[in-house]
Amino acid sequence: MLRLLAALGNPQLHLQPVIHVAGTNGKGSTLAFLRAFLEAAGYRVHVYTSPHLVRFNERIRLAGKLVDEDTLLALLEECERVNDGAPVTFFEITTAVAFLAFARTPADIVLLETGLGGRFDATNVILRPAVTAITPISLDHQHFLGDTVAKIAFEKAGILKQGVPAVLAPQTREAAEVLEARAHAVGAPLFRHGVEWSAAMAPDGRLAYRGRRDCLLPPPGLIGPHQYDNAGTALACLERLDGFSVPYPALARGMGAVEWPARLQRLTSGTLPALLPADAELWLDGAHNPAGGAALARVASRWRDRPLRLVFGMLATHDPRGFLEPLAPLIDGLAALAIPGEPNARPAAELAEAAASLGIDAAPAPGIADAIAAAAAPGARTLICGSLYLAGRVLAENGAA
Repeated sequence: MLRLLAALGNPQLHLQPVIHVAGTNGKGSTLAFLRAFLEAAGYRVHVYTSPHLVRFNERIRLAGKLVDEDTLLALLEECERVNDGAPVTFFEITTAVAFLAFARTPADIVLLETGLGGRFDATNVILRPAVTAITPISLDHQHFLGDTVAKIAFEKAGILKQGVPAVLAPQTREAAEVLEARAHAVGAPLFRHGVEWSAAMAPDGRLAYRGRRDCLLPPPGLIGPHQYDNAGTALACLERLDGFSVPYPALARGMGAVEWPARLQRLTSGTLPALLPADAELWLDGAHNPAGGAALARVASRWRDRPLRLVFGMLATHDPRGFLEPLAPLIDGLAALAIPGEPNARPAAELAEAAASLGIDAAPAPGIADAIAAAAAPGARTLICGSLYLAGRVLAENGAA
């Protein structure tokens, strides 16, 4: 990565202030809240996230707008030409394109999401970010990052830098011990959930934030109790961000304006909702690991007004039983499918078997529309989940731009 960036003139050394975010769950939502808050305050914001759902352009947002096709093509061709056939991964060259685009486009700040790790991540070439943040850590990508939460936390902690404020979202004790030890070792000032800051749902549904400045904000525009933590993490980052002013009215507007597709997104129009009875609901979420399954279960426990049925697809690198276990008592049926066009997808029959082993009434389906039709029932709520790659295929099939 450093070799390629050097050949490109080291664009990573010429960026606007960077907020660098790592973690297992909630990275994208935290960045979505940060973008909403900062843009509501009038700032021009660059954003780099992954993976994309429907179009590659979703990964790179320049001063508020997704990178256009012509600019993206020219940057990709420039990076390929400069790389001159040397070994490079998809994510490395994508990250180089983003840095080049950010360095050449005026903006006020960069919101930067790591890929799957931290210590060896292609994004971890920013020498001194303005703020780093680590969202909740749990088991995921164990074949790359290690088979315990402590090992994974050590990899994520690789983004912490000397003298750079480190915002920690809610963590398990195992993860927190590793993160705090690493922060002390490198000299990164800590700003920890439950110690220096907190965020909670007030009795009326609003978000109560406590930190350097306390505030009561409208409920998050993203659904689920876990989004209070993600919004709080974003607010904590802003408190540690020097040189930026985001007044209360901008925070309030941002809470309502935040957008992040496939995070408990209700699909009300398009070809797929039309497959359901008129009184049924269709929802989409990209959760794909045990912690994501637990977060969905917390939402589903409040959804007992309707039967809940799942449409479920997952990559072969993830654990279907671990994901479904917290949801099992809340599910009235499941249709399993292999993610269309994804060579690393788990077979539908294997997913159905994993669900059945947990006592879930499950059956395989050949495709997205078939699975939705099989799961649908009058008055029921159907939730598509298990993979961001599946979420992208669903949005594309439903007619997403």
